[in-house]
Amino acid sequence: MGTLSRRELAALVEEATVDTYDEHERVSALFTAVEENLAVPFSTSVLGVEVTVRGIDLSPDGRIVALCARGAFRQTIGLLDLPLPAPAPDGAEWVEAYRYYAAQ
Repeated sequence: MGTLSRRELAALVEEATVDTYDEHERVSALFTAVEENLAVPFSTSVLGVEVTVRGIDLSPDGRIVALCARGAFRQTIGLLDLPLPAPAPDGAEWVEAYRYYAAQ
């Protein structure tokens, strides 16, 4: 990733959060944008182990998380910590926008 400029990332964040009023609503809006645009499932490597990202969710503590699976094992991984594969799946620009927003 890293192909979008700060201006492009800010525009995506603005597009997703235009009608929000607080932090909770902004994260919920970004979650919706990622959920609607990120093509799942896709495979990636987490700590050297290949996993399949089956979807995303909003955790009880307000983080966007990836729903990962490997065989019978399931685990959520924070979207901020999830390495994306190369090439990245369609819609990965929304993951990048969320990361940009979280880093501010």
